[in-house]
Amino acid sequence: MSHRRKIAVIGLGYVGLPVAVAFARGGSPVVGFDIDQTRVRELRAGQDRTREVETSDLKLPSLSFTSEAGALQSADFFIVTVPTPIDAARRPDLGAMLEASRLVGASLKRGDIVVYESTVYPGAVEEECMPILEQCSGLKAGSDFNIGYSPERINPGDQQHRFESIVKVVSAQNPETLDVVADVYGSVVKAGIHRAPSIKVAEAAKVIENTQRDLNIAFMNELSLIFQALDIDTGDVLAAARTKWNFLPFQPGLVGGHCIGVDPYYLTYRAEKAGYHPEVILSGRRINDGMGQRIARECVRGLLRRKGAGGVVTILGLTFKEDVPDTRNSRVVDIIRELESFGLQVQVHDPLANAVDARHEYGVTITELDALRPADAVILAVAHGSYLDDSWPLVQKLLIGGSGLVFDVKMKLDRGSKPAGIELWRL
Repeated sequence: MSHRRKIAVIGLGYVGLPVAVAFARGGSPVVGFDIDQTRVRELRAGQDRTREVETSDLKLPSLSFTSEAGALQSADFFIVTVPTPIDAARRPDLGAMLEASRLVGASLKRGDIVVYESTVYPGAVEEECMPILEQCSGLKAGSDFNIGYSPERINPGDQQHRFESIVKVVSAQNPETLDVVADVYGSVVKAGIHRAPSIKVAEAAKVIENTQRDLNIAFMNELSLIFQALDIDTGDVLAAARTKWNFLPFQPGLVGGHCIGVDPYYLTYRAEKAGYHPEVILSGRRINDGMGQRIARECVRGLLRRKGAGGVVTILGLTFKEDVPDTRNSRVVDIIRELESFGLQVQVHDPLANAVDARHEYGVTITELDALRPADAVILAVAHGSYLDDSWPLVQKLLIGGSGLVFDVKMKLDRGSKPAGIELWRL
């Protein structure tokens, strides 16, 4: 460690905890702060509900966890990694970020640096957060303390692309602070540091990364609609197209989580505030936000064709992504709601989702595998590894008499092994 900075990480979720652990492994003294006292108790006990960090790393001698604001006063380099969701009207919700700014502002001293990693629209850090830091600290940004922005690139469940192995974009309000920020992150990030020329540029770079992915997936989802109308399998078309060296390997599917399905609205909000109405981005969002409803209606049509009204549907998977326990902004819920609106009985299983969170957030009951009733249709909504390991034997066991409708949203089940009596639908 060369920077000699004492680090505080505010927010210990999927982003903050790996950041705190990485710096602690590098030898920096790190205070990990979260307002969730239960989360802090779990981490102190060596338990990470996100499954992103090993127990041994939570016991590093230079790492401590707290929900006491006073513990932040020992730090001089603050990293804010709190969630930035959208509200019911799909507008940016900066509530947690502004509250974190108040918290940090109360502990600021001359010479301190505050770096935000949360995804925001261009200008948010300087226009929204900096004034709060000044107000709560009584200090002046740019002279007494300094701010920076370094967008997070954590990919939950990805064991290859980790905090230390992803190029880190850094920015700051002046060149001197940028040198320090680059030095601090460079002490643990081995993939390299990219210095953005301004905080706004770094904010914009982050928000378009996920917007680009959202639009590419929206294109795939629209293609799946077209190919269904033409009676062509989308997976077969994509397999053929991918043989071209520069074809981008995206797939259709549900777009949820706290990033891809959220971040585009931060950019469109700021664009509209500047007087420009984004056409392409919002069109892509409409397509992706409608996929759950589309899948549910295909299921309803299939059931009506086979047996008439009513029926039981089993949904496998609730989390927003395979092999992670995170249910935030899960679009599987859209499938559930739409099926229930047609009077169908829906039961949900997920080996990783927290049953209490599912009930509290969505009113969804997680049913144990052996307690599921035989179903008329099974929707493989999330391709968890355990589902793919058991594959067709699992799906067939869940259907009434071993036959019925199967909806393979991620196109992961082997069509060549499909049992007789099963009607397969792929996105």
